[in-house]
Amino acid sequence: MTTTLQDASPIIIAHRGASGYRPEHTLAAYELAIALGADYIEPDLVFTKDAVLIARHENEISETTDVASHAEFAHLQTTKIIDGETKTGWFTEDFTLKELKTLRAKERIPQLRRRSPPQASQNTAYDGLLEIPTLQEIIDLVKVKSGEINRAIGIYPETKHPTYFQSIGLALEAPLLATLTANGYQGANAPVFIQSFEVGNLQDLSTKTDLPLVQLLNNSGKPYDFVVSGCERTYTDLVTASGLAEIAEYAQAIGIHKNLLVPRDSNGKLRSPTSLVIDAHAAGLLVHVWTFRNENCFLPLDFQGNPQGEYELFFNLGVDGVFSDYPDTAVHASTVQW
Repeated sequence: MTTTLQDASPIIIAHRGASGYRPEHTLAAYELAIALGADYIEPDLVFTKDAVLIARHENEISETTDVASHAEFAHLQTTKIIDGETKTGWFTEDFTLKELKTLRAKERIPQLRRRSPPQASQNTAYDGLLEIPTLQEIIDLVKVKSGEINRAIGIYPETKHPTYFQSIGLALEAPLLATLTANGYQGANAPVFIQSFEVGNLQDLSTKTDLPLVQLLNNSGKPYDFVVSGCERTYTDLVTASGLAEIAEYAQAIGIHKNLLVPRDSNGKLRSPTSLVIDAHAAGLLVHVWTFRNENCFLPLDFQGNPQGEYELFFNLGVDGVFSDYPDTAVHASTVQW
């Protein structure tokens, strides 16, 4: 068994909250995640028209809210190009916070997390009940719950589409830092990680804060700021020894797609692990892995019906944290392992 970088049990990061049990990015999902033992909760951050940071997986919100049923907002449906992709729908930056608060969240993948059959997680039972939370509301929840259970709960915010938001005059980074500072998050040991799939905004943040930063790495494609700048490097180039050394100059961790560490063949069966954890630790970087889910359609062929086994495999490889839709399963696997 390979140890973690700091020889401590890996952290459990509730991916968009306990999103296997409640609609993602809602206070109910975050609150349940804390109750289930998560160490960190993860809000993806986008902006409103009036420059308030809110939690949504995407700035296009037709998949995660009931906006399409609100006739008063029909005129705001539009088509935009976000990170090179054409998207049609409703976008947070076209709504004030007051307007967005009239919407209600819904389950993003209802075909998997619906009211029936009985063994399903039944997330759709909560459709229409929950608001879109602001970052401040999430922090307030964390403070209250941390006090109640006498355990510091961390937050793990992601800056979504930073190049895009900067291009429309709504850069995410300074308001995020201001909010964190105002709430007492300061220094390298603060219970917070700031993450991004882009590189430039993390490099800039590293000159303005000591808070831990996380370079997200996908198993395909390239950072969108590389696309814009014409840089030919891809995410694959960033997991080389030289790429990891470069990341270590501005970030404290990498957040990696599972397949970068344990690839799968064309049938979904796991292949031999790569040396990425060993290489990243050698560069002084923590390794956090995404995303762990219990449903068979997300599990490799080797662990159908056995999500616990998948966690145990990755924990044995020395990962420092996991993003999970089911934090209780992750906590149990970690407890068994450690």
